[in-house]
Amino acid sequence: MRKLPPLNALRAFESAARHLSFQLAAVELSVTPTAISHQIWLLESICGQPLFRRHPRPLRLTAAGELLFPVLSNGFDSFAAVLANFQGAAAGGTLRITTPNAFASRWLVPRLPKWREIQPHIALEVIGTDRTLNLASGEADVAIRYARRMPTEHIAQELFRDNYFPVCRPELLPHGKPLANPADMCRLPRIHYDWMKTDAGTPTWRHWWMKARETNLGIPRDAEACQLSFREEAHAIAAVLAGQGVGICSDIIMAPELERGELVKAHELSLPGLGFYLLHLPEHPQKPVIALFTDWLRSVV
Repeated sequence: MRKLPPLNALRAFESAARHLSFQLAAVELSVTPTAISHQIWLLESICGQPLFRRHPRPLRLTAAGELLFPVLSNGFDSFAAVLANFQGAAAGGTLRITTPNAFASRWLVPRLPKWREIQPHIALEVIGTDRTLNLASGEADVAIRYARRMPTEHIAQELFRDNYFPVCRPELLPHGKPLANPADMCRLPRIHYDWMKTDAGTPTWRHWWMKARETNLGIPRDAEACQLSFREEAHAIAAVLAGQGVGICSDIIMAPELERGELVKAHELSLPGLGFYLLHLPEHPQKPVIALFTDWLRSVV
């Protein structure tokens, strides 16, 4: 039989350690700071050593506290995930999917009618966000992550990878056809947007020109300059769609417009992109539904 401290003491410690504040823990658990202090004192007496350094301020964990905190925190996250899945099943079995904003709005949402045609009784909740949601704590059932390599957390599988091409509206090109010579791109307005600063291999104009110079040494040195630059990918895409210039864009993200001919590749030279990976918990209660959703994603690429 397990010999465990009182649950209230464990909850009080986990909350106080997460916030590094007895006051904030008290607010979260709807008790007084004195009650939090009493529960932590009780846990410290059971452990036989202090879990917090109270002086000098600010509040800090001791070595014992740092050892105990992640074990408790991960355990509570797992409890919350299982309960959230039970609640989701009771509410009708909605599958909650988190994806990057651009993938949700530009690729997934336009294809959802196809999902409803074949699975009319399985509801989807799409959470488009560039924040990484925590599957273990039950924030979502499935995550589609965009990364250079396979994530090591949970169960992960690669769905597909993209490539980056210079794309624009066809009226910007002679006869609406791709340019034969990459040097001709210098005559077109070019659109740039910021990428992750930590990724040295980002598919940007600078890397596109570097690749173009491998076979064409006549490209001028000032070719890398862009007429329009954005912080956000969505703004750069909007400028490309409005016909304001050429952008280096993902063939997955821009697939709807490329399929309809509203955008065309300005040149066939491409840069490798990243992978779209589907993640879920190993023993998720909706694994059969997740398998159906995964198979459907692959079928509509």
